[in-house]
Amino acid sequence: MSEQSFTYRDAGVDIDAGERAVQLMKSHVRQTFTPAVLADLGTFGAMYAPDLSAYREPVLVSSADGVGTKLKVAFMSGRHTTVGQDLVNHCVDDILVQGARALFFMDYYAVGRLDPLVAAQVVEGLSIACKANGCALIGGETAEMPDMYTPGEYDLAGFIVGLVDRARIVTGAEMRPGDAVIGLASNGLHTNGYSLARKLIFEVAGLGVHDPLPFDETVADALLRVHRSYAPAVHPLLADGLVRGMAHITGGGLPGNLVRSLPEGCRAMLYADRWETPPLFHYLQELGHVPEEDMYRTFNMGVGYVLVVSPADAEEVIARLREAGETAWAIGEIAAGARGVTIG
Repeated sequence: MSEQSFTYRDAGVDIDAGERAVQLMKSHVRQTFTPAVLADLGTFGAMYAPDLSAYREPVLVSSADGVGTKLKVAFMSGRHTTVGQDLVNHCVDDILVQGARALFFMDYYAVGRLDPLVAAQVVEGLSIACKANGCALIGGETAEMPDMYTPGEYDLAGFIVGLVDRARIVTGAEMRPGDAVIGLASNGLHTNGYSLARKLIFEVAGLGVHDPLPFDETVADALLRVHRSYAPAVHPLLADGLVRGMAHITGGGLPGNLVRSLPEGCRAMLYADRWETPPLFHYLQELGHVPEEDMYRTFNMGVGYVLVVSPADAEEVIARLREAGETAWAIGEIAAGARGVTIG
C-alpha cells in the first residue's frame, strides 16, 4: 500500500478555486436580490418571503431547463455570459405561458475542473437576465466533478419559481374558433435546434466559430444571440385580461408547442407568409436541404412566442406589443377541428 499523502486537489477538486468562484459570483448575485430575499449567498438553504397581499389564491408555477448544445458554441467562442441569460429567459417564458410572474431562480453549474473566471461569467449572465425580469437569483450549486466532463466544458441547468393568482391562470380553455393567433418575433435560434445547426455550419459548411455568414454576421454572433424574454411585454396584457392562450416556441417548434395550449375541438391555422423568417433559418435549410416539415419541428422559424386573443382584441394587442418594442404579427386563427396545428 502506498504511503503517499493525497489531498482533494490531487483527486481533481480544488476547494480554493471553488471559494474564489463564489467570491467572484457574489456581486452579480446580490444585484438581483429583492426585499423578499432573506438569506445571503452561501447559506445551506435560500429563503424567500413573497408578498402575497395582491393575491386571493396564489399558485406557485415552477420549471426546470437547460441550455442544450448551444453550450458547445460558447465553449468554442470563449463567450460565457450569454448562456446564463438564455437559461433564465427560457425559464421565464415557460412559466409566463400559464400567466406566472417570476419570483426567484436557482442554477446548477457542473464542470470537470473549475475555472473561477468562466463560472463568474456564466453567473454574470444569469444575473443580467434575472435583473431584467425582476427575478431574484437566490442560490444554486457549483459542482466540480473530475472525469465527468471534457476539459473546457461545463453543463448548466436552471430552476425557476413564479406566482399567479388562481383566477388568472392561463390554460387555453377559453379559446374559441375565430380567435386570432399573434406571433412575437424571435431573434434567432433561441435555445433549440443547435445539434442540427452545429452539424450544418461546422461540418457541412466547414465554417469556424469566428467565420462570417452570408448575411453580415459571424457564426458566433448568430448562434449566441440571447434567447428573448417576452414577459415585460406580455404581463400588462395579462393584467388586462386580453389573452386566452399562449405558447413558448421551443423544442418541437410551432407545431409541437402551440398544440400544448389548444383545447379539444380547436385547430390553429398558421400562414407562414404573415411573418418574417430571419435569414439564418433560410441559410440552414439550404445548407442541409432540410425538409420544410423538419424545419418547423426543429426551429422556431422566427416566432418565439404565441398569443391567442379574441378577434375583437387583436388589433389592440398587436399595437400594444409594438409599443412595448416587440415585433408582432397576426399569423393565423383558431378554427374548429381536430386539435393540432396546420402551417400553410
